[in-house]
Amino acid sequence: MTRGPTAGAAPAGRAALVRPRGLLLDAMGTLFGLQESVGCTYARVAAEHGITAQPGAVEQAFRRAYRQAPPLAFPGLEGAALEAAERNWWAERIRSSLQDPSGEELDPPQALVEQLYAHYAHPSAWRVYADVPERLECWHRAGLRLAVVSNFDSRLPGLLEGLDLSRWLQAVVISSRAGAAKPSPQPFALALEQLQLSAGEVWHVGDSPEDVAGAQAAGVPCVLVRRP
Repeated sequence: MTRGPTAGAAPAGRAALVRPRGLLLDAMGTLFGLQESVGCTYARVAAEHGITAQPGAVEQAFRRAYRQAPPLAFPGLEGAALEAAERNWWAERIRSSLQDPSGEELDPPQALVEQLYAHYAHPSAWRVYADVPERLECWHRAGLRLAVVSNFDSRLPGLLEGLDLSRWLQAVVISSRAGAAKPSPQPFALALEQLQLSAGEVWHVGDSPEDVAGAQAAGVPCVLVRRP
């Protein structure tokens, strides 16, 4: 992992950073990434269902649909109701991403939607960045308490287990269960509660503007990872 340009220096007008007792870690883009682009996966699975889609166009449509989507967070829901809300949220993104050459949304069968949802629940769809296991082990040996704070859904704990990352973690906070997504400070507050640490005792490690804004709102210093 690389450090942001000011990771070792105090932001203007703020006290110098102190050695943390814990780290709050983003998941996708920080600990692991996709084996192949969303556009390639969606187009390949669509072809299995008799739908022709261009990976590049799907990728652009997905990025647009994801940016415009409401937060992946469902206050007050749990159990089967929460899982249904998560699946529906992703079904809308999938349908918005699969378009014909004219830009009109296609009507993918439910089986296609379910196949894509299941695909990303499997560790084989993801790859752990090469530097991550060594860093997690190093931080663990140094006595740091580690938690994942991610705008993800109920598939994440199983993915972390399947990717052999959960053994270093003391807590996993996902936006869908937290009822709020980064840049809200609420997921950070839940992670701090589970780690039994204060905002001044942790750093957040992430890769997006939402990580920076959410950590700032929670009073937590943020170190940016900048991957190719």
